[in-house]
Amino acid sequence: MREVRKRQKSNIKELILRHIYDNIKQYLIVIIIFVIGIIVGVVFINNTNGEEIQEIQNYISNFINHLKEDCRIDTGELLKKSLGDNLTLIIAMWLLGSTVIGIPIVIGIVLFRGFCIGYSVSAIIATLGVQKGTLFFFTTMFLQNLIFIPVIICMTISCIKLYKSIMKDRRSENIKIEIIRHTLISIMLGLLLVLAAFIESYVSTNLLVLCIKFF
Repeated sequence: MREVRKRQKSNIKELILRHIYDNIKQYLIVIIIFVIGIIVGVVFINNTNGEEIQEIQNYISNFINHLKEDCRIDTGELLKKSLGDNLTLIIAMWLLGSTVIGIPIVIGIVLFRGFCIGYSVSAIIATLGVQKGTLFFFTTMFLQNLIFIPVIICMTISCIKLYKSIMKDRRSENIKIEIIRHTLISIMLGLLLVLAAFIESYVSTNLLVLCIKFF
C-alpha cells in the first residue's frame, strides 16, 4: 500500500511539473500581470489623498479596537461570505473561459486581485507600521492566499489553454473535450477555494484573536 501511495504521489508530482513546464510562458505572463496588479495597488494607496488614507486607517483601527474589546468573530457568517465569494469567482472564470471571448476579463480579474492584495497590505502597513502590519497580514490574509493565488493563476492558465486549443482545432469533438477538461479543472480548483474559505474562517480568525493583543 505504501508503495502504491508513493507511486501515486510521484505520478501526481510528475503531472504537475509537466503541466507547468508545458505552459511555462503562460504562467510567467500571468504571474507578471498579477505582480503588476500588486504594484499598482501599492502605488495607488501611496498616492491616495490624506482624507481617504485617514478613513482607511480609522476603519482598520476601529476593527482592531472592537476585536480587542470583544474577541469574537462570527466564523459561520464569515464562512458563508468567503464560500460565496470564492465559488462565484471560480464559476465566473469558468464561464468566461468557456466563452473564449472572456479571456481579457479573466486577465483583468488576475490584475484586480493583485491590486486588492497590494492595496490591502499597503493600507495595513500604513496604519500599523511595518512590524505590526506584517504580523496582521500573516494572521489574517497569508494562509488562505497561499491557496487562493495559485488557484486563480491556474484557472487563468486553463482558460488560456481552452482558448488556444479551440483556435487550433474548431471541430465540435475537440471543443467538447477541451470544455470538459476545463470544467474538471475548474471543479478541482473550486474545491481548493472551499478549503481556502475554511482556512480563512477558522484558522486565520483564531490566529488573529490570539495575536490581537500585539496590535
